[in-house]
Amino acid sequence: MSPGRRGPAGLLLAAGAGRRLGRGPKALLPHRGRTLVEHVAEAMLLGGCADVTVVCGAGAPDVAAALATRAGARCVENPRWPAGMGTSLRSGLEAIGPGVDVLVMPVDRPGTGAPEIERVIGAHRPGGFTAAAHRDRDGRLQRGHPVLLDARWTGEAAAAAHDYVGARDVLTARRDLLRVVDCSDLDDGADIDEPHDLARLRP
Repeated sequence: MSPGRRGPAGLLLAAGAGRRLGRGPKALLPHRGRTLVEHVAEAMLLGGCADVTVVCGAGAPDVAAALATRAGARCVENPRWPAGMGTSLRSGLEAIGPGVDVLVMPVDRPGTGAPEIERVIGAHRPGGFTAAAHRDRDGRLQRGHPVLLDARWTGEAAAAAHDYVGARDVLTARRDLLRVVDCSDLDDGADIDEPHDLARLRP
């Protein structure tokens, strides 16, 4: 973390079109009286991120409009978003720039709240990676999001990201530097991919 920053930079990946859901971009799905992108961005800011860069793609003007009044959040458009989530990770990391720890979140996680963000940030140690983990139905801990990338590795993560591959390869190659934090008591780690997942959204 660079001197003087209150916390890591937040990177919210919100470019997908949500085609399998048939409801438009995931970022604009309604949740708790606002859009999903507003919900997750606020959780990141309240949880300790100094600011949040939101990578937009599908519905970019509407996503930007939803965040227009949210202090601390800005939108960066990724023209290559149809090629996959990895292109959005790269776009976001390049927009944030070097020398900064970055906490990465996908937008399709309605269960994410500020306490989970805060726990991951609090558990982070300089020089490595920290990721939230959640228990599956068999009680096994599975690595998930948010993922906090130390400033030392953001350039490598950006270079490795492509198509539908995000930071996975870097985390695998540097697994000895990965710290996993159990957040099962705060969130089940589920995302919204299929129509039946829409039941996770709340009015």
